[in-house]
Amino acid sequence: AVRMTQLVTRIDAELARSVDRLIADGVAESRSDAVRKGLHALIDQTRRRSTADAIIAGYTGRPQTDEEVAWADEATLRMIAEEPW
Repeated sequence: AVRMTQLVTRIDAELARSVDRLIADGVAESRSDAVRKGLHALIDQTRRRSTADAIIAGYTGRPQTDEEVAWADEATLRMIAEEPW
């Protein structure tokens, strides 16, 4: 069995009502489930943002040249020309 760590936090009444609406709407099974889902979403969003920032930094530090992307333009034109419109 997975060992679960307990987190204790306080939230304002409006946030609690919003969480309870999520439960009523079937989005989460319980307040704990809602918190777990929210934390998973925050962690995933942060990881994705970090990955995006790294990609942006890479392209900013070394932008693609016209020569490097020319093959994509050529391939696109060939695919369009081959379409049986």
